[in-house]
Amino acid sequence: MAKHSDTSWKQDHPSTLFSNSVQRADRAVKQAMSHPQEIAVEHAFNSIEHAENALKNAVEHNEHLDTVEQNKEILDQAKQQLHEIKQSIKEQH
Repeated sequence: MAKHSDTSWKQDHPSTLFSNSVQRADRAVKQAMSHPQEIAVEHAFNSIEHAENALKNAVEHNEHLDTVEQNKEILDQAKQQLHEIKQSIKEQH
């Protein structure tokens, strides 16, 4: 039997990776909303970028499209919120 890494196959599965990435991005955006500092915004941007890459991977593997679509909607909302945060910071300076 093949020896598995410390992470389970579910964590490596494209749709699960995408779901986890979206959750991290959503949390990062919420953190940036409550503490709109440049580092928090940058972290949120990086998290969203990672989630977008995970989305491409999930779509390429024809993953559970209903789950992928739900997570894509959450990701799109997080991107919109991040855009609003950036605009707000820009207006303050």
